[in-house]
Amino acid sequence: MVALSLKICVRQCNVVKTMQFEPSTPVYDACRIIRERVPEAQTGQASDYGLFLSDDDPRKGIWLESGRTLDYYMLRNGDVLEYKKKQRPQKIKMLDGAVKTIMVDDSKTVGELLVTICSRIGITNYEEYSLLQEGLEEKKEDGHGTGTLKKDRTLLRDERKMEKLKAKLHTDDDLNWLDHSRTFREQGVEESEMLLLRRKFFYSDQNVDSRDPVQLNLLYVQVRPPPLSRSLSLCSLLPGIQ
Repeated sequence: MVALSLKICVRQCNVVKTMQFEPSTPVYDACRIIRERVPEAQTGQASDYGLFLSDDDPRKGIWLESGRTLDYYMLRNGDVLEYKKKQRPQKIKMLDGAVKTIMVDDSKTVGELLVTICSRIGITNYEEYSLLQEGLEEKKEDGHGTGTLKKDRTLLRDERKMEKLKAKLHTDDDLNWLDHSRTFREQGVEESEMLLLRRKFFYSDQNVDSRDPVQLNLLYVQVRPPPLSRSLSLCSLLPGIQ
């Protein structure tokens, strides 16, 4: 079988070596061979590193699975593979304002990472939680046109009231939840970006009691009613008593 010639870039020091592999070589063995033959790749724990096939679009780059063989990815002679650390820091914000920086595996999906994130924070029922990106408001189409000027004033006023209510009302379906089947990188989440952790599914609250202060506090912050708007006029003390 003809050997496969690949350019291996050790990302942490930008050293590029041309190496030959059998196409049937498992990715795990390829990483081991790289560590044995390239001195610059012998730092840190071997389990923290992997091979990454980059793309012009960062979202389309892929981590090679350790159990797959090189020929599975249809690599060609001269292709560049990055040997780099899979761990990356990610800032996680909770509804009570607390922020934690957690090291996550960039090759794992969001669903897999939630197990790690929740366990680090002290949440046991990770399957009920999810992550969302803040500040990504979807642009809604403007439904106004010249035809609305011809509508009855009462109907037009009611429609405007409904639009204002819709703008103020936010449900969980309107939030920018991350897809559990995809990685942070595939969804364009940068290392410097802040992600919000909150409860998405409410299966059972039997395990949320005084013995679980972390979840009890997060649940309270999430479900408590918002404060009254300052724009609301308050009745005077005397009419209120009457």
